[in-house]
Amino acid sequence: MPQTEAPRIEAAPRTRLRWWTELPLIVLVYACYSAGRLLARGDVFSAVDHGVTILRVEKFLHINAEHPLNRLFTSEAWLGVPADFWYASLHYLVTPGLLVWLFRYRAVHYRAARTWLMTSTFMGLIGFTLLPTCPPRLLSAGHGFVDTMAQYSSYGWWGGEASAPRGLGGMTNQYAAMPSLHVGWALWCGVVLWRYGRTPAAKAAGVVYPLFTTIVVMGTANHYFLDAVAGAAVMGVGLLLAPLVMRCADRVRAWFEAWFRERFQGRFGVRVPSGSAASSGAGSSIVSAGCQTSTGERIPRQRDARFGPGAEPGASPTDAGEGTPAAAR
Repeated sequence: MPQTEAPRIEAAPRTRLRWWTELPLIVLVYACYSAGRLLARGDVFSAVDHGVTILRVEKFLHINAEHPLNRLFTSEAWLGVPADFWYASLHYLVTPGLLVWLFRYRAVHYRAARTWLMTSTFMGLIGFTLLPTCPPRLLSAGHGFVDTMAQYSSYGWWGGEASAPRGLGGMTNQYAAMPSLHVGWALWCGVVLWRYGRTPAAKAAGVVYPLFTTIVVMGTANHYFLDAVAGAAVMGVGLLLAPLVMRCADRVRAWFEAWFRERFQGRFGVRVPSGSAASSGAGSSIVSAGCQTSTGERIPRQRDARFGPGAEPGASPTDAGEGTPAAAR
């Protein structure tokens, strides 16, 4: 008879992520990012020099699209006002919303996407620290830019200092233009919508959202075109580094679990669940460390207390005394 192929044993799944661990993690990362962005203000004169240098490079390469877009948004309020609302709100709504959507409906892709976003965000923080850059709107009037956020501030909640609410402009770093994480986060959202969205509308939004965000950050004079390019580049490098970051996180977690087990499990009887099949017993038919057999498992010549010494566990009571004197039966 042909031999049937043994069923394939799948590896035990990774520990499922829980919202009560994910939410504090995301809040902590964003708090660190905001605090670091605030502390890395740098020298104002250096930031202005960097901004002017970027503008000169763009003019030399004929890629300074900020000027015509800014003039258009300044002269046409029906374009400038929605652009300011786009800049001041969607950056803080769409990205968290997509993280929640991934967590609930595309959980298998959530960890990789979250790690990619966080890795790129920390890289952007390094850019703010090493290269403080003055945005176009804060350059002197001779450079030809108008701050649309200040011009249309009566329509929204922001004041004349970036997109911060009125009176809170001093709590932001206005010289963190390079790279543009408005564009970087929008690109992340676009990739997520394109790859994991199942409707044509979702895929179309994945193209439109990062494209319009790039236009908005330049038209409102908050970023240069090269800022947008740098934001996209940071996301690209973050995408390449995300698998390495996840592997390192897994190793750190495994080391911590082993250390905790060694220090506390034997001393206090605390059990630490492990993700491996050997330690949890999932998907394994071998006898565990506690010498307990699984359901239906037999050890050859095992004694059964019901029938006395030498009885097989599968024997019936009438067979228990086979081979013994009749009187005993």
